[in-house]
Amino acid sequence: MTMPPPDLAEPGPSTPPPDRPAPLRLPVAAALAVAAGVALLLALPPYDLWWLAPAGVALLAAAVHRRRLRAGLGLGFLAGLVLFFPLLEWTRIAAGFAPWALLSTAQAAVLGLAGLAGAWLSPVIDRWRALWPLLTGLLWVADEALRDRAPFGGFPWGRIAFSQGDAPSLRLAAWGGAPLVTFAVAAAGGTLVALAWRRWSAAALLPAAGFAVAFAVLTAGPAAVPLSAPAGPSRTVAIVQGNVPRLGLDFNAQRRAVLDNHVSATRQLAIDVAAGKQPQPDLVVWPENSSDIDPLRNTDAAQEISDAARAIGVPILVGAVLRTDNPADIKNAGLLWMPVTGPDLTQTYVKQHPVPFAEYMPLRSVARLVSDKVDLVKNMLAGDHAGVIDTGALTLGDVICFEVAYDGIVRDTVTEGAQILTVQTNNATFDEGEARQQLAMVRLRAVEHGLDSLMVSTVGVSAFVDTAGGVHGATAFNTAGVVVHKMSTGGTRTLATRSGIWPEAIAVALTVILLVCAWPMRRRRTITSTGVESTEAR
Repeated sequence: MTMPPPDLAEPGPSTPPPDRPAPLRLPVAAALAVAAGVALLLALPPYDLWWLAPAGVALLAAAVHRRRLRAGLGLGFLAGLVLFFPLLEWTRIAAGFAPWALLSTAQAAVLGLAGLAGAWLSPVIDRWRALWPLLTGLLWVADEALRDRAPFGGFPWGRIAFSQGDAPSLRLAAWGGAPLVTFAVAAAGGTLVALAWRRWSAAALLPAAGFAVAFAVLTAGPAAVPLSAPAGPSRTVAIVQGNVPRLGLDFNAQRRAVLDNHVSATRQLAIDVAAGKQPQPDLVVWPENSSDIDPLRNTDAAQEISDAARAIGVPILVGAVLRTDNPADIKNAGLLWMPVTGPDLTQTYVKQHPVPFAEYMPLRSVARLVSDKVDLVKNMLAGDHAGVIDTGALTLGDVICFEVAYDGIVRDTVTEGAQILTVQTNNATFDEGEARQQLAMVRLRAVEHGLDSLMVSTVGVSAFVDTAGGVHGATAFNTAGVVVHKMSTGGTRTLATRSGIWPEAIAVALTVILLVCAWPMRRRRTITSTGVESTEAR
């Protein structure tokens, strides 16, 4: 990244001091914002070029530095469009163009706020360049904290932390969860832009060396973070990926076939166990929507599941859609089915965070004006407690589908006694890219809470994950498969589990304080007629 020489600076009534390079021209800044979006996209699954994440952060920071606020907002929004439209393309498969465009645009708008904040803090960075990595890290944590919660409960997809599955920085999740991982990666990006945004001279060598060392520590240093292995007894768990007859929205019209696939695969597992081809599991886990026929109201479905549980001889965690007395209302549940007594209603988890516009429809009358598919969405009722399920052999921390993206929902299962983490999901209406994005979240959660974890999907990708984020037994997409794996239980609670929301809350509070404290410095700035900010001599 090369900064323009003074003679190419945009004209204005005030010229930056000689040790402060002029802002980039707007076309150059726009190109950097586009490059930032591309870099952040490629860092995430399914591409997994994790080392591009700091570069993406640095490119956006350079683009917005010393610009007017509306230009910073626009450049951040542009980077967000480039990132989120392709990242969330899988939503179009089920919902069509309009919901995909609305969701991607909303996510980009929140990233635009990071661009605005970066422009706002330019005077602080100009005076204390050593703060650039710290400020950049804090801004990204605060921006993601907002996007994780608003609007309609937030949508945490595309967090920087979820791009770090193969990076040393993933280990930081054990200390501060996803917020600390995001902070470290974004701060590393801050060191890159601080290195590039300078005029090189002998006097600049020492600060440059300091930023280079900081970059190395932030990117490679986390490899030294110790991770503790679970200390409890091992349990053998089987995950069943029954597959569906056809991918797409008509998955919902194939309910009996999907249930039969999971029943048949479990019966075959029982045969293989009896023949000594597979070890006897202590638990079988089926995915979300493995029984879209309510087995508590449909005797045929109940009989099928009971036969499978008796055949394998251990409990089955079934992903079931439960009906209610109101035909418009449903529940998305993980239901423990015992081999002799059938469903254990005391060990049932109902999804707490239904996805707006997909599992329930806010503003339904308004949404009908956008898409004719609105009324395909039923009203999914939210559960009221964490997904802690006692199977007898072990205690599960169960979350369903997109809930794995939300820090608090996963953490609650651990603090309430989970010995392993399970993620039941259904990717039949999406694609493999979405499934791999979800698996990246499971990897982070396993490290964050120091618990062996699993993800089981109707169509894939299903896999087991150890406490270092390693993936075991991953299945292919759009295939049937059964994987049996030994999982360690329990373990010492990590610092991230014990500290809860505090690392993120502290980062957000510091960000707000810094934004407020920058106000007096901004009052000493002038705006040129070309729309670029310059700093008066202090």
